[in-house]
Amino acid sequence: MRVYVPLTLPGLARAHEAGELGPAPLAAYAVTPALREWYVSDNLEELEYAALTRAAQASLRLLAIAPAPGAPPRRVVVAAELPDGAATADPDRGMDPAAIGEVRVAAAVPLRLAAAVHVDADDAAADVAAAVAALGAADAGDDDARFTVDGAEDHELLWYGVQEIGNLVG
Repeated sequence: MRVYVPLTLPGLARAHEAGELGPAPLAAYAVTPALREWYVSDNLEELEYAALTRAAQASLRLLAIAPAPGAPPRRVVVAAELPDGAATADPDRGMDPAAIGEVRVAAAVPLRLAAAVHVDADDAAADVAAAVAALGAADAGDDDARFTVDGAEDHELLWYGVQEIGNLVG
């Protein structure tokens, strides 16, 4: 099962140093039954992109919760291949819009299971920073703030091989 773990650049640096994504339990995103129903597609590639997008949204929230002075505001998502059953969706949250595609990973994930890293390009930093600042107002229903948050989503995350993590965080 492929999961998408939201991080920040400092979080990626800690994972690189530790050799694993953790500590457990980890919040991640995957193609779940609820995501399939919400996205209404049978195309696995499209569904995985939707899970990646949900993880990028969670990464934005991590940037808001734990700002890292001096670190560029860039969304980070690590894609990892886990054995079936290593990640589970909460059946009680079902179609809760905030939890669509969300899974819990019970154990730390060794970086050797990572398939790729997705990170914002440098030119996304201003829009990501603005989105982080606008999250609270957007959550409260402010349409202008929601537009600002959506502006970060206009930036596609770039793909990096796992062997490039050192360059990303160094």
